[in-house]
Formats: sequence, structure tokens, C-alpha cells
Amino acid sequence: MKGLKKFIYGILSDKKKKSLVIILTAVAFFASLLMFPSKLVLAKMLPGKSDNTFSVYVDTPTGSSIEQTNEVSQCVIDILKKEKEVMNIELFLGQGIPLDYAGLVKGSSMKRTENVSEISVNLTDKHEREEPSFLMTQRLRPVVKKACLPLVKGTNIKFIEQPAGPPTLASIVLEVHGDNLKEVRKISTKVANIFNKTEGLVDVDIMADDIYDKYELVANKDKISKSGLSVKQVNNILYLAFEGMAVAHKNSKNMPDQLPIFLVLDKDTKRLESSSKDALESKLSQLNLMNQRGMMVSLNEVVDIHKVKSNPMIMHKDLSRMVNVIAETDMVSQVYPLLEARDMMIEQFSKDYKIEKAGFTTYMFDLYLTDKKTGEKFLLRWDGEMKVTLDTFRDLGGAFIAALILIFLLLVVYYKSFVISGIILLGSFLSLIGVIVGHWVANLFTSETFFLTATSLIGFIALMGISSRNSLLLIDFAKSLMECHGMEKKEAIATAVATRAKPIALTAVAIILGSALLASDPVFGGLGVALISGTVAAVFVSLIFVPVLMHNAKAMDFDVADHCEIDTISITK
Repeated sequence: MKGLKKFIYGILSDKKKKSLVIILTAVAFFASLLMFPSKLVLAKMLPGKSDNTFSVYVDTPTGSSIEQTNEVSQCVIDILKKEKEVMNIELFLGQGIPLDYAGLVKGSSMKRTENVSEISVNLTDKHEREEPSFLMTQRLRPVVKKACLPLVKGTNIKFIEQPAGPPTLASIVLEVHGDNLKEVRKISTKVANIFNKTEGLVDVDIMADDIYDKYELVANKDKISKSGLSVKQVNNILYLAFEGMAVAHKNSKNMPDQLPIFLVLDKDTKRLESSSKDALESKLSQLNLMNQRGMMVSLNEVVDIHKVKSNPMIMHKDLSRMVNVIAETDMVSQVYPLLEARDMMIEQFSKDYKIEKAGFTTYMFDLYLTDKKTGEKFLLRWDGEMKVTLDTFRDLGGAFIAALILIFLLLVVYYKSFVISGIILLGSFLSLIGVIVGHWVANLFTSETFFLTATSLIGFIALMGISSRNSLLLIDFAKSLMECHGMEKKEAIATAVATRAKPIALTAVAIILGSALLASDPVFGGLGVALISGTVAAVFVSLIFVPVLMHNAKAMDFDVADHCEIDTISITK
């Protein structure tokens, strides 16, 4: 270690070299921070998780028939069948799949209409295939949409992966709140168009039913009574024809309950030639009922057909009517598409609305709109995985600040010096350089984007105590050399660095080897990289930057003590 002692002593003896060390460290710190706005390092709650399954949600326009939904679904299945890694596929037509982790908040169990279907896709084991599931969905998404979306205009196809963290409605969710439902839907459509133009956003959808024309069949009581029929007869034949109903029951030895016998017209018989009123009247005219006098009465004579608008689903949150606009991120951080889309919204909506931005609160990205003509108020509130990411990073940031304060207070109590405590704390904080640079380097060697995640911040917080220990070793040892051996300050610091470099390096190697297994994990990879790269940075900061601060600090000028008890040590002079 004589060479290291000589190297450190040379730096401490030259003011220019000391200034250079401080300047280079400061440049490295600010350069690492600039990796976020320059997008060299991207932040995200959790990275993509490779799983053995994923789902495809097919939503045809509201009011579409089950045949149209099936046509689009079969198109998707035909493409998925060509993938060698796909083991089996199951189609749930007109309903959602059995509730899974991804569907907890996506409303899978609530799907019970003809215009929806879900396709469950099972893959070969993730350890036996090279392509992870999130890269497979990224590759298949444009292929499937190009082939299947044109089949039924207005169809939406979404690829849903099992989340690596808390399940959310989507990566990015924008809630449009307002009392005027017509205007809310208009704003939602504009927001969806902006999402479609934003780079990095896919699977954009408005979670609101389309309003369409439909026909209601209303039993005319006057005509029914004059025809010698009953309202119950008319209602039963309508249900039998179009919906089906149980007409009898059957007992079975193997079943404790009776088995209903269900009767309904076959598909070809109840299918209409077109969606016009004439086609419906023609179909009703083919259905006859026998009255009390034994005469056959055509159903269209006792049923009135009214053309009405559909009743869309109404969604509320916190007693406020709202519509959700959702989008998924295509292997990018949620932050940058959100900011880009938000800027586009401000630009477009400012023509018709007075816009107020939320302050630095939990909902700091929210926008408050006031119609310039009517004075009506609307709220654009961000939610989804983006909200979870902001909350997580905020909470971890608070935990990090709390850790800094506690470490600083403990050091002040121990050293009775704010300066020495500040040196230790600053040396620990600068390990952030290694954390950020480590993620940038890891991104160069991975096929997908390597994000700085919540687990990365956990690793950085844990690193604070490890890197603080390095500085503590140097300061305590240098202090002992000056107090108990009367050694000059400059030489004491250089000797302390040379002597303690080996245990510091061995500790670092142990941490790196222990964290190596974590680095390859899709969820905890950020934690492993943060510990490895942060530890490397902490070693260099402790052995080069901290000694310069120690030499410049007057609080490190210790006099020879009258009574000093230290362990026997070997000092190379």
C-alpha cells in the first residue's frame, strides 16, 4: 500500500490536485444527474416481468354482435398460433377470463356483453425460451393490430401482461371529471387522440360505452287484450326467441339440483337480415301466438318498436362523474410520455378552456379546465401505474431524507462536529454517481431498457450505511494517528487511506459478489446494480474525495492526547 499512500500524500500536498479532485467529483455528480433529462437513464416503478402467460383484450364497438367480436378474436388467435412458444390458447367470448392478477383492477369479471372477449395465452416456461413475454407482446402488438383492427371499424385490441408490481388499471390513466357528460366525452376523445400521437404510448382506449341507436320492443297492452292474448305470453315468446329461457326441469341421479331445460331459437333463425326496423318487423311477423279463441296472432301486431338511444355505463369516483382514458407504455418510462402528452393538452385545450395547473401536491400533474363560454369546470387527473410510481418515489425519497438526517445526527453526537459529520454524509451521498452510471452501463448490455426502479432506490438507501462506514474508518484511524502518535495531519490521512484500503476493498468485493445474483433478476435487478455500482463509486469517493475534504477541514486538526488507548497497529513510514 506504499504506492497508494504516496499517491494520496501527493494529492494532499498540491492545492491544484486537490481542487482538481473536487471539481472532477462535482462534474461527475452533475453529469450523472443529467442522465435523467437526457434519457440516458429512465426511471420506472418496476421493469417488465417475463411470465408464462399473457392476455389479449378484444373490444369491438358498443352494440356489436357476438359474431363480429368472434371474427376479430379468431383473427388474433390465427396469428398467435404461428408462434412456436405458444403452448395453448383459450377464448372467452362475451366475457372475461377467470380473475387473475392483472385483471384485479381491470374489470375482467364485469365483462358480460357481446362486444368483448378475452384471449388467454399460455407460453413455454420462461427459463426455456430466449424471448421474454414482455418483448413478445411488444413484437406481436403491431402485427395483430394491422391485421385484425380493420375487420370491424372502431375495434380496440390490448395486450395485457402480468404486472411485476401492484396491479393498476393501466400504465397511464387520465380521469376526466365533470358534470356535463356530453362535454366530458368530448374532452376524453381529444385526450385519446393526443395519447395516440404521443410516442411510446400504445393500447389507447376510452373506458366509456359508445352511444348508439337501438330498438326497444314494447308490448302494447291494449292490442294484446283485444287480440285475446296475455302480456306474459308476449314476453315469454320474445325471451324464447332472442334471449332464451328455461321451459322445464329434469331430475338427475348425479346432480342434487334440478337441471333446467333451456330453449332458444338457433342462430340462423333469430339472425336479422340487417339492422333496420323493417328487418326486425319482418322477423316478428314470423312469430305467432295462439289466443284464447284458438286463432294465431302475429307478434308484430301486438308489439311496438321504438328507436331509442343506448344508455351508457356511468362511472363515478369520489362522488364525481368521470370517464377514464387509458394507455400502456411500450417499453419506456411513463414520465416522458406523460409530460409530452400533458404539454400537448395544455396547448390544445387552452383555445377553449382556461387552464390551471395543480401545485406541488400529490396530484401535481393535474389540470383544471374552465370553459371560457359556459364557465363549466372539468378536472384532468392522472392515475394508474404513473401515480403509483410517483407515490413510491416520493415515499422512498422521504425515507432517504430521513435516513440522511438520522445518520447525520448520530455522527454529530459521536464526533461532536458538524463538519466531520457533513464530510461523511457527503461521501455517502456521492455514491449516487455510481448508482446512476451503473444503470446506464447495464442498459448498454441488455436487450431491453434497464430502468432505474423503486428497488434501485431501496439499494441506494441501503448503500448509505455501507458507504458511511468507509469514511468512518478513515476519520477514526487518522484521528488516532494524530492524537496517539503525534503524526502530521497530511501523513496521518495518507497512512489511514493506505492502511484501511484493504478492508474497505474486501468489504466492497463481498457486497458485489453477494449482489451479483440480484442483478439478473427482472424485478430486483435494479437493487443488485445499485449495490454493485454504488459500492464501487463509494470506494473511490472514500479513498480519494473524502481524504481531500478531511485535509481541508479545520475540525480534523487534532492535538496529541495525554492519554490514548489504541490497538497495536502496523504503520508503514
